[in-house]
Amino acid sequence: MNAQKRRQIYERLQAALPAPTTELHYRSPFELLIAVILSAQATDRSVNQATATLFAAANTPQAMLALGVEGVTAHVRRIGLFNSKAQNIIKTCRILVEQHGGQVPRDRAALEALPGVGRKTANVVLNTAFGEPTIAVDTHIFRVANRTGLAPGKTVRQVEDRLLKVTPPQFRRNAHHWLILHGRYTCTARRPRCGQCLIADLCEWPDKAAAVAAAGTAQAA
Repeated sequence: MNAQKRRQIYERLQAALPAPTTELHYRSPFELLIAVILSAQATDRSVNQATATLFAAANTPQAMLALGVEGVTAHVRRIGLFNSKAQNIIKTCRILVEQHGGQVPRDRAALEALPGVGRKTANVVLNTAFGEPTIAVDTHIFRVANRTGLAPGKTVRQVEDRLLKVTPPQFRRNAHHWLILHGRYTCTARRPRCGQCLIADLCEWPDKAAAVAAAGTAQAA
């Protein structure tokens, strides 16, 4: 895919959604960090349901520590891997209190040193909480980048590096949100909605025409 096509893709995504943001509910960098830790292998909806009560009970590292593992677990049972996530949250809160003055660090290495925080989570926090032009690659973005030809790569890191290289600077701040929402609601895994896609003519997916035809047949039936 050439640079002109990539720019057009981002221009259209921007026109459709000028101020994108995460669908996770949060009011502070700390709440965002906890929500993203919980979101691994879970839907944003289930996380938001859990954090609605969790953050009402504790929305600072100190208050979360006071809840303890059992207290956190009581709020996040509906989420997959809740036991290990609750343990990681308490460990993370202890480090935030003891090493960072109760604040979420604006530093990749410090973020990735927190239990339950990997590169993707660090990228989300840096981008969404602090406005850094990072691009966190999840399954949706990995799919969109490869399927469309925007930034193909065999691994998540390859796609991230490629996206950072080919995304024009003015779009990097919001690229993560545009691409994840596009993958979540339009360029879906099993039945991509190519007939409703605002960048369909720019997409280089070889099976695009077949997907459009199949959607038309289904609607006619």
